[in-house]
Amino acid sequence: MKSATSKEKISTRDVILETLKASPSAKIEDLAVAADISPISVRHHIKHLEADGLIVVQKVRRKVGRPYYTYSLSDAGQELFPQKYYSLTNRLINSIKDQLSPEMVHVLFAGLVDQTIEEHREKFEGLPFEERLDYLMMLLKKEGFLAKWEKTEDGYQITEYSCPYISVGQKHAEICAIDKELMISVLNTPVKQLTCMLNGEGCCKFS
Repeated sequence: MKSATSKEKISTRDVILETLKASPSAKIEDLAVAADISPISVRHHIKHLEADGLIVVQKVRRKVGRPYYTYSLSDAGQELFPQKYYSLTNRLINSIKDQLSPEMVHVLFAGLVDQTIEEHREKFEGLPFEERLDYLMMLLKKEGFLAKWEKTEDGYQITEYSCPYISVGQKHAEICAIDKELMISVLNTPVKQLTCMLNGEGCCKFS
């Protein structure tokens, strides 16, 4: 049996992402060489990666000639690669919980939510309820959640399909209160959690 080449094992999309990880500010031509495809094909992949929020584009002007574009990973793109965040975060939270009472730990996490809310308050405070929901979805996305809201017969429901804290939350459930507190603060209304991914359910639902 013939062994697969590295390009057969990895998708063009992943080649582009890995190239940008190793060589920030790459040009289309650099990516075409790395992926062994035409610049036109690279542009096709770049368009989708940019739409997914995984890369950012920068226009570079020069004294002579037309400007050109360079590409690099966004924060979301960087998060696709293995990091030591989880082990470090677990150690930090363990240390905090060893030194502080449960009440003080709650106050500490609540302070993180308050800080985020104060950064955005003037942008959502005067909005109608459904526009606040839209703003909340944007804020949750910025924090690393994939979420949507919908209006049902019983009222409004928010569904989170991914959670950036799920690995840490398996050891420190306190951190899972952050998204709920964000919802309460932005919407200015009580929020009830119906399902939780930490319990093995496919998503987190709130009403």
